[in-house]
Amino acid sequence: MSSVPRFWRNIGVRYNLEGTRCKECGEYFYPPRNVCVNCRRMGELEPYKFKGTGEIVSYTLIHTPAEGFEGQAPYALAIIKLDEGPRLTSQVIGDIDKIQIGTRVKSVFRKLGEDGERGMIYYGTKFVPVDA
Repeated sequence: MSSVPRFWRNIGVRYNLEGTRCKECGEYFYPPRNVCVNCRRMGELEPYKFKGTGEIVSYTLIHTPAEGFEGQAPYALAIIKLDEGPRLTSQVIGDIDKIQIGTRVKSVFRKLGEDGERGMIYYGTKFVPVDA
């Protein structure tokens, strides 16, 4: 269970696909980093909001869901390569029969889950095929 302050600190990252970009080498990072892995301390990182488009590079279909996701099974969990370069893991929603490696996707704002006993609903980024 995450603390409320951490929840609010990470809200921009989760809700808006915010990361960082190195002014020195042009590398993009998601989630945001404090130091460029290429330039080390020579690089200067700036906030960057990703376009939210990319493609599926790998995926799996979940038929036996984790607690709290029972109503969504089967669902697709994919590694998405954003157009700017970073890769992230996200749920892909829509017709799972149309999901395949190379499918173009775009980000959407959706409910991610609920925080147990307190019932706090949290939202974030999922992806849908571009043609959906």
